[in-house]
Amino acid sequence: MLRTLDIRDMLIIDRLELAFEPGLNVLTGETGAGKSILLDCLGFVLGWRGRAELVREGASEGEVTAVFALPRTHPARAVLDEAGLETGDELILRRVNRTGGQKTAWVNDRRVSGEVLRRLSETLVELHGQQDDRGLLDPRGHRPMLDDFAALGSLIAATRAAWTGRRRAADALEEAEEALAAARAEEEFLRHAVAELEDLAPEPGEEEALDARRRLMQGAERTREDVARALAALGNDGAEGAMGDALRWLEGVADRAEGRLEAPLAALSRAMVELGEAASGVEECLEALAFDPLELESVEERLFAIRGLARKHQVMPDELPELAGTLRARLDALDAGSADLARLRAARDEAEAAYAEAADALGAARREAAGRLDRAVEAELAPLRMERAAFRTEVTEAQPGPEGRDAVQFTVATNPGAPSGPLNRIASGGELSRFLLALKVSLAAPEGGVTMIFDEIDRGVGGATADAVGRRLKELASAGQVLVVTHSPQVAALGRHHMRVEKRVEADTTRSTVIPLSGDARVDELARMLSGDRVTDEARSAARALLSG
Repeated sequence: MLRTLDIRDMLIIDRLELAFEPGLNVLTGETGAGKSILLDCLGFVLGWRGRAELVREGASEGEVTAVFALPRTHPARAVLDEAGLETGDELILRRVNRTGGQKTAWVNDRRVSGEVLRRLSETLVELHGQQDDRGLLDPRGHRPMLDDFAALGSLIAATRAAWTGRRRAADALEEAEEALAAARAEEEFLRHAVAELEDLAPEPGEEEALDARRRLMQGAERTREDVARALAALGNDGAEGAMGDALRWLEGVADRAEGRLEAPLAALSRAMVELGEAASGVEECLEALAFDPLELESVEERLFAIRGLARKHQVMPDELPELAGTLRARLDALDAGSADLARLRAARDEAEAAYAEAADALGAARREAAGRLDRAVEAELAPLRMERAAFRTEVTEAQPGPEGRDAVQFTVATNPGAPSGPLNRIASGGELSRFLLALKVSLAAPEGGVTMIFDEIDRGVGGATADAVGRRLKELASAGQVLVVTHSPQVAALGRHHMRVEKRVEADTTRSTVIPLSGDARVDELARMLSGDRVTDEARSAARALLSG
């Protein structure tokens, strides 16, 4: 609900603060007083396209601020969340227009783009008038309106889910067909490469191990000679024998040395143990260095084969096992391709059947709801003096999509036997106003949340018809907030809140202002609307009668 509208330096408004209330708010005033300017300013802060030059002459910039009440279930909260903006019980929109044409917008003191404002406006305000190209006259919005009228949310959700399943199944089949076609194009390569890789069967780390083994064997002969000489030097004919002789000689005289040989003997014993371990290690090394020349040839042959295959496939040698697995999977997919395609085609057909079933159910519900909506609108047309007019909701076949395969358009015929057609092409100005009002009353949701604005929708009607228009506007406003710009005293008298737009000339400068009306001031305004510039006692009496009615 729109709470306040603050306008500064816009067109012929220097400073204006307006407060709006729930229910039916009416704006009246003489032609040219500035009623349309208020709507231009509201449209500006909501991001709508409008006049190019809005800044008041002599000012450097103009500014409009609008404050909306935001219930917890209001759809604007989803737009705010998506834009990363904080939400609360109050929504503040502010937009500045500079004389050079630069426009800057804020939402809750966070700078935003005009697109964010426009998306918010779709959840905050509905504008209806004789040039209503944003609302009921736009055929693109007719299907969502019918869906809301019929409460088809669950059927639409089921159709969307079926559409998603259908698309995914079709995508999976297309992807598999493309992959199979590509695989068949390289089938000869795959079979040869897989056979070559599986025949060689390289293992991770094998190339490094083979290279180390090869280098070891290449230098093994010279290394083995040195190691053998070292082993001989450590053995019985070398250090081990000499140390053994020394140990025996010292042990033979140790009892006559009065304990002076105990430490040397212990050290020699330890040295003999360490020497034995060293000799064992050298002997193991010598055994490891023993090789068969044929083994070197075999190691080199496998090493070169692995490296050659890696170069051929432009991968590292350690990546060959993974490559073998990948190519094998592609070959297996090729071999199993026909079976997979058959399975995927069956899944696609099943998904298409599920979508068709969901879309048919949704279409049937729409056609049934179309009849109910037609009857509801025609019931509203009778009090508006259009009992001979016909309203039809046409549901025709359209391209399949996430929300079914139906196109919806509202059409009218103003007289029996006359051809029907789109609202804005068949109805005259006054008729169009009444059609729009009847349709809006029929489509109205039971709960408020959106501020509905009707811009001179009662133009061209008067008397009892104008009274019927006003009563339907009042009915719409009972569940939320309606703002009406009107020249009809019958409509204005039914308003819960009444404001008059005035234009004044002060010091050769034209200014527009808005005055809340109540009591005698309201009676005088209604009397002016009834009788013109000269307000008579009879006009005041008629105005009071309207207010009491």
